[in-house]
Amino acid sequence: MNYGVGDTSYQAAGGFEGLKRLCRDFYQLMDQRPEAAKLRSLHGEDLSISQDKLACFLSGWLGGPRLFSEKYGSISIPAFHARWPIDEALSQSWLDCMASAIARQSYAPDFAEYLLTQLRVPAARVVQASRNRHGTESTN
Repeated sequence: MNYGVGDTSYQAAGGFEGLKRLCRDFYQLMDQRPEAAKLRSLHGEDLSISQDKLACFLSGWLGGPRLFSEKYGSISIPAFHARWPIDEALSQSWLDCMASAIARQSYAPDFAEYLLTQLRVPAARVVQASRNRHGTESTN
């Protein structure tokens, strides 16, 4: 499969329903894992809005409908997250929860690997944007 072309990635993720399942599992894992407590503390008590925003963002990011901009307006992921001091450890915590959530889905193994690889790019950009704003150095 040629992921990243047209809506192939969006379709491989199961469309919007598949993305909602992925995001539900992601936030459930983040909420339950003691090692994700610091990451969880950056979110409000109710995770339903975060879940919806992430699913809507991933929809457009993976070549499907641009639901985030339709519902919430435009966003720059690094700039939005730069308001928090996000270091490599927090970024890795996010990626670990996402990797586990991806593993819970019925994705083709090559798509699961592709998706996690692609998610590492904005995760690294968020760390850099936070470092630029907060003047922190790498902790890893």
